[in-house]
Amino acid sequence: MAYVISDACVSCGACEGQCPVGAISMGDTQFQIDPDKCISCGSCAGACPTGSISEE
Repeated sequence: MAYVISDACVSCGACEGQCPVGAISMGDTQFQIDPDKCISCGSCAGACPTGSISEE
């Protein structure tokens, strides 16, 4: 199951560099995860300082 980023995201970018498949990119107002690319490894969730990334 893919990970998602909640509205608590502060757009710091800490998660983007941790994704091994490049599924995270900047959206209109915050970062977002492409569910088709996400391999559910959890690397992004561990890097998020606000805890705004969780499994869908």
